Amino acid sequence: MRLEHRVALVSGAAQGIGQAIALRFAQEGADIALNVRKDDERAADTRRQIEALGRRCAVLVGDVSRVADVRAVVAGAVEQLGRLDVLVNNAGIEKRADFLDITEDDYDRVLDVNLKGAFFLTQAFATHLRDSGRGGKVINISSVHEELPFPHFTAYCLSKGGMKMMMRNLAIELAPLGITVNNIAPGAIRTPINAKLLDQPDLLQPLLAQIPLRRLGQPGDVAGVAVFLASADADYVTGTTSVVDGGLLWHYQEQ
Repeated sequence: MRLEHRVALVSGAAQGIGQAIALRFAQEGADIALNVRKDDERAADTRRQIEALGRRCAVLVGDVSRVADVRAVVAGAVEQLGRLDVLVNNAGIEKRADFLDITEDDYDRVLDVNLKGAFFLTQAFATHLRDSGRGGKVINISSVHEELPFPHFTAYCLSKGGMKMMMRNLAIELAPLGITVNNIAPGAIRTPINAKLLDQPDLLQPLLAQIPLRRLGQPGDVAGVAVFLASADADYVTGTTSVVDGGLLWHYQEQ
């Protein structure tokens, strides 16, 4: 098992990509801290699945857009599980709006969750590692839209573009502490955030035509790359984005 004796904190871990990563990490031997907005049945089910694999699991409620919450989440994870070795910044939202119509509240919410949350979770995590005298791994779940324009989702693209530059900066700044920082950029993945798309063939089929592999990705496709980046196999990998998109990014054509 590639992550045995590791402890990982995953934000937005109750569903979709975050849940898949948490479960895959547990299968690889890691104990898991789940950061969720609500300790609801989805979180409880994820915890049950992790514990059924023989791993410890802590559920930590906190809104990543609030700095006090993210610091409490990291402190709670360390208190309950003893340490942290891996951070997965997965929590994210998107708001569809024409640029001329987007509200300040929607802009703030997207940037606060997607970018500010990852920024300050990483800060709290890196502080814990520095104070513990250990290195570790930061994995950001970004998007192909850190590179690819996405009309009507400008705030989302801003947040993911910012995450790319944050990753590149922190890979350099945190390297002396033995902390690697990398992004995973998923393309079109079967997750709850894409539920509307999956129910509308008139939207889904043109998208599939843009993907050379002619299918949507599964959360497990992203989780497999996350395991690699969290493992010793990736100890010399930092400052990079791994694209998981079936070829979409290099084949996409604006309609």
